Amino acid sequence: MYIRPAHAELDIATLHAFIREHALGLFTTAIAHATHPTIQTSHIPFVLDRPASPSSSTDADAAVPAAKAPLGVLRGHMARANPQAKALIDHLKSRGTESASTSSGFLSSWLGSSASASTSTTDVRPGPSSLSDEVLVLFNAPEHSYITPKWYTETKPLTGKVVPTWNYAAVQVYGRARIYYEQDDATASFLQTQVEDLSRLQEELAGHERPWEVSDAPTSYVDALKKAIIGIEIEITRCEGRFKLSQEMGDGDWKGVVQGFKTLDTDKGKKLAGMVQERGKQRGADS
Repeated sequence: MYIRPAHAELDIATLHAFIREHALGLFTTAIAHATHPTIQTSHIPFVLDRPASPSSSTDADAAVPAAKAPLGVLRGHMARANPQAKALIDHLKSRGTESASTSSGFLSSWLGSSASASTSTTDVRPGPSSLSDEVLVLFNAPEHSYITPKWYTETKPLTGKVVPTWNYAAVQVYGRARIYYEQDDATASFLQTQVEDLSRLQEELAGHERPWEVSDAPTSYVDALKKAIIGIEIEITRCEGRFKLSQEMGDGDWKGVVQGFKTLDTDKGKKLAGMVQERGKQRGADS
């Protein structure tokens, strides 16, 4: 991602908070295959497991030992019928036993899995298979907008040297992915935990008085649906954000953008005005 210094956000806590609030990510893979498109993308809702620390030992979201995944882990699922899922599975199967994991997935290893495995490719433990190339997940704030030069109330009347732009906020995550696609206990366990955690978190964020739980649905029904999806587990290796919200502008133009959004008198305009003002608090430090 191209990031101007004024727009950069590299604080991991801020980036994690953004991902938690905007959990629907664009999961992108680039896998060379004879019959599948190389580059594919799907909208996937993710659960973020943040790295634990001594001070966050009681935090329900801080589930990952920092030594194992210092930037955290993303967990998601997608339909087996998805062409991207088919490409992932075909790619991993084409690698044969060499692609099969000789260690448990991130989640089971944190939980202290007692399973043991031989490192021989002829005796490989069932479980997730790892992709050799990194994957990308892009998270976007739903509010973004065209910025008219008319809002640059200082520069436009003075020189006229202004052009339109676009304001937005986004976080890119790169990482190593493990894919749970075998119809085995490891996949079933991963998917059960992932869908339960995802539902619990989103019901909590929605503020429902009596949150829906996966256990509210018949077990046989949930088990049948789980067979139609695969699990995705991504150890984050890079995480960076670009919050392009007019913070590079001079005071007069910056205030014009804030006022411009407010005068729209829409929920979106009010939200964007607040985002510009919030990021504007850093303008003095970044200039």
